Amino acid sequence: IDMPHNVAIIGAGSVGSTIASFLMWEGVFEEVLMVDIDMELCKGQVMDLSDASFLTDTAVRIGSFQDAANADIVIITAGAKQRKGETREKLLKRNVKILRAISNAMGTVSENTIVLLVANPVDILTQVFQEISGIPRTRVIGSGTFLDSMRLRTEISRRLDVAVSHVHACVVGMHGDCQVALWSNAQIAGVSVSEYGKLNGKDLKQIAEDTRDKAYKIIRAKGSTYYGIGACVAKLSRGIMQDRRGVFQLSVWSEKHGCYLSWPSLVGSKGVIKLIPLKLKNSEEQVLFLGGR
Repeated sequence: IDMPHNVAIIGAGSVGSTIASFLMWEGVFEEVLMVDIDMELCKGQVMDLSDASFLTDTAVRIGSFQDAANADIVIITAGAKQRKGETREKLLKRNVKILRAISNAMGTVSENTIVLLVANPVDILTQVFQEISGIPRTRVIGSGTFLDSMRLRTEISRRLDVAVSHVHACVVGMHGDCQVALWSNAQIAGVSVSEYGKLNGKDLKQIAEDTRDKAYKIIRAKGSTYYGIGACVAKLSRGIMQDRRGVFQLSVWSEKHGCYLSWPSLVGSKGVIKLIPLKLKNSEEQVLFLGGR
């Protein structure tokens, strides 16, 4: 019997529920499972989401950690939020504890399950979860700099008045303060972005900083960000489920750097197929190396 394609979202907060709504509209899965230790919140989100299910054939229900272990894709949004005055080390320790509890609760996952982490710091937590769970590296990925790359492309598209689908540019490295916009590889129809748009070093620096700081601006204004990441996860999920062999900027294991970091990767139904062999300028490589350390 053909099992229904399903996705389990661990963490029913604002990010998890927004991702669930995007995945319902995408219609790639027959079933979206919401998993959370806060059963009351989980119940509320499922009831609210199911009110919108008349627009789609995708069902939404409460799932268990055991259900998640057999899902096609597990999306982990659960993570501790930084407390006032808390160091990143302390926050990381709390998040490691949460990931260990999730891994223990799921137990052995199906050999085809792909795990996608969306909690921050995403590159580090993706590596931590892979090490805790022992799931092969090709099947444990993080959302990485996918959204940052989309923000970069959108900003270039806006400034140069070119359709975003024809802007090829990406952000790599450690998502956050150590990420790098790869201007050496950024192009429009084969022409470098700086040449096409007559942009100087100052312009490029400004665009990269605006891309990096956009999340902070959103958080200051409304507390957190979730629509952009919801759209990214929906697009990536479709690419995986339909084996589209798309290239996404994700947190992946890099042999060269000996750690997980965000890099353009070819992805299919079995996870990461290969990392795109981009050539970087020395200055770009240096920032990447520091972030990896």
